[in-house]
Amino acid sequence: MMHRYSIRYLLVLSVLISTFLGGCTKEELDIYKRPETLEPPIYQVLSKRGNFKTLLSVIDKSGYQRTLSSAGYWTFFAPNDEAFNKYFSASGTSLNAMDSTKAREIVQGLLVFNAFDKNRLADYQSPTGWQEARAFRRRTAYYTGFYDEKAFDGSTFKAVATNRQNGQYVVGDNNHKHISYFTDKYLSARGLTSADYNYFYPNVTYSGFNVMNSKVINADIFAENGMIHEIDDVPTIQPSIDEFLRNKPQYSVFRNLIEKYAVTYGLNDAMTIKYANLTGKGDKIFVKNYNKQANASKYLTFAPNCENFLRTAENDAQLDMWSIFVPTNEVLSPYINSVLLENYKSLDEMPPSIIIDLINAHLFPATVWPTKFINSFNALGEEARFNANANVVEKKILSNAMFYGTNKVQESNLFSSVYSKAYLDPKYSIMTRILDMDWKNTILNPRVNYVLFMISDDIFKAAGYDYDISKSVSNIANSEWGYTAPGTSTRAAGTAVLANLQRIVATSVVYTPNKELDNLSGSGIIDAINGEYIRFDGNKVFSTGTKLAPLNVLGSKSAANGKVYYTSGLLNFAPNNTATADPVGKDLATLAPTINSDFGFFFEYLKNSTVYTAATNAIANVNEGTFYTLFIPNNAAIQAAVNDGVLPGTGSGATKTPVYNPTSLLDKKKVEDFINYHILNKKAIATDGKESGAMETLFKDSNGDAVNVTVVNNKGSMTLSDTKLRKANVIVSKSNNLSNRAVIHLIDNYLKAN
Repeated sequence: MMHRYSIRYLLVLSVLISTFLGGCTKEELDIYKRPETLEPPIYQVLSKRGNFKTLLSVIDKSGYQRTLSSAGYWTFFAPNDEAFNKYFSASGTSLNAMDSTKAREIVQGLLVFNAFDKNRLADYQSPTGWQEARAFRRRTAYYTGFYDEKAFDGSTFKAVATNRQNGQYVVGDNNHKHISYFTDKYLSARGLTSADYNYFYPNVTYSGFNVMNSKVINADIFAENGMIHEIDDVPTIQPSIDEFLRNKPQYSVFRNLIEKYAVTYGLNDAMTIKYANLTGKGDKIFVKNYNKQANASKYLTFAPNCENFLRTAENDAQLDMWSIFVPTNEVLSPYINSVLLENYKSLDEMPPSIIIDLINAHLFPATVWPTKFINSFNALGEEARFNANANVVEKKILSNAMFYGTNKVQESNLFSSVYSKAYLDPKYSIMTRILDMDWKNTILNPRVNYVLFMISDDIFKAAGYDYDISKSVSNIANSEWGYTAPGTSTRAAGTAVLANLQRIVATSVVYTPNKELDNLSGSGIIDAINGEYIRFDGNKVFSTGTKLAPLNVLGSKSAANGKVYYTSGLLNFAPNNTATADPVGKDLATLAPTINSDFGFFFEYLKNSTVYTAATNAIANVNEGTFYTLFIPNNAAIQAAVNDGVLPGTGSGATKTPVYNPTSLLDKKKVEDFINYHILNKKAIATDGKESGAMETLFKDSNGDAVNVTVVNNKGSMTLSDTKLRKANVIVSKSNNLSNRAVIHLIDNYLKAN
């Protein structure tokens, strides 16, 4: 049952409606009547204004009169009659000579999806909402569609440009071209100025709202089906990078690299059917992609024929576009011959990844503005290394990119740094693979100096190492890396072998900020990039494993960020091309062949101590994989320690006799503590002046805390201070002895802990 108050409410409401309707005319009750204040559609607005007669004729020829007279939602950049006069004069054409195809191209190229006033054109339509002052492009109604393609091999067929990256293609996306415009709101927010606009259009005044080569002289003209912006010139459809280079013979060398080494064509059944439905013809349609695989992860940075930018978001082409720097044939051909082909007979002989890297060095995955070269980076992480005035011979804003034709090649780190000497030489493929795993990005840095000691594949093989992908087995990680000990036939393989190779290569990479290794005719010691030390003397160089057989320096080459040396072998950590480093104790034993040699007294205490294992030459707490520094008191200093009761001895006079093999636990502990206090833990240092300060030793106090030694390190000298502030000097002429991740020094005094 209806409530009585509800009934009363309905009666009152009916009276009010009757009263209202009774006073209304039929016209006032017509809710579908066009409001008198609503502007007519775009076509009619243009006709009404009187200065778009030529444009209206072009629209009529294009077949777009109905579209622009009907419901819709467009932005139309409308050239006035004076603009068309300028256009016809510059192009040598006329309205009468214009066919419907050209008319449609002009109209579609000026017609943008959705209606935007000047202020909103500067904003980006992101998936999460408007982002202010981030946009300078909009998608137009124009697209290329099917076209006649001529492949690098000379074959011809029907094709469409890809509309996505890395070989993808979305049927139904027509790959619409975009038009660029320049507003004061956008330029100001992005730190740009009129100079960025006038760089491309030097004969056009920047007005604060320009569309390509035209000025907007009357913005925000409202229409029923969109927004009109009156312009004073006729911007024409711009080609994509692919279309532009097709007709530019001065860049043919660069284009041919792309066409031959990056392009693929994929037959597309859906587009073939679509073409047949539209034309009645039976041509097969191929999608032109740029996804030829140079290796497992290396492709062209972007597809030069794609109009959609990244398309990770529906409208991301509003806020960005590609950029490309293309060297002319006159500079690129000599560069290829002198740099890329230094060690190859032809481009076809080299790994395709090198060619893709050369191309990618010139491809920038974002907009590179003329005033922002130094702040714009290619996919390799390199800034645009061109002078916008001196090196750019042609510039153009294309439909999908900013194009710069250049009189120089991008000085890519890949082809100019010390890394390039291995990368561009097939004789160094193993070294290149190892560098790619660990140190490539480090030694590519053009602002930091490095030295590489080159290791050829032949040198690796002579040492027993190999890389053979055919020998890879699924149950052994990294089994493509192998080692066969000299004189044997058994191949070890896997991660341990790879680790050895990585260590050898890292020991061959040296950071030289002051060009310390520019001349190896003298002598010295320096730490490699992995912390291990190498030494040089009279154009010979040696590491821990080659100290008894130093390598001869056979030659060198300079690079933009350093120098490389070619030697007679590899800087191994293991002796005699074995795969196992000698323990520190063995190297110390070698330094003490007799008890009266410089290191003799110390080693005599060591080999009889509780921390030494004679069978393996192992020293307790000195572990493989950790860095150490050993400060060995000379015989006089050891004798002083015995006389002072710091080490075990016998006798009652001032000079005591050392007891190298004490029997009491207290004396054994004295020796153990003494040895541990003369070994720096987790740190290898040489007399190179690089590192000073308090450094922990292997000796620990009663609380279990490491006890420090203070090191003052100058180039060519080193002084130590113990906890008693007693001093000891490194005897340089007998020091800097290399061991397994360790350095052994001789000192003139012993160190005493509390």
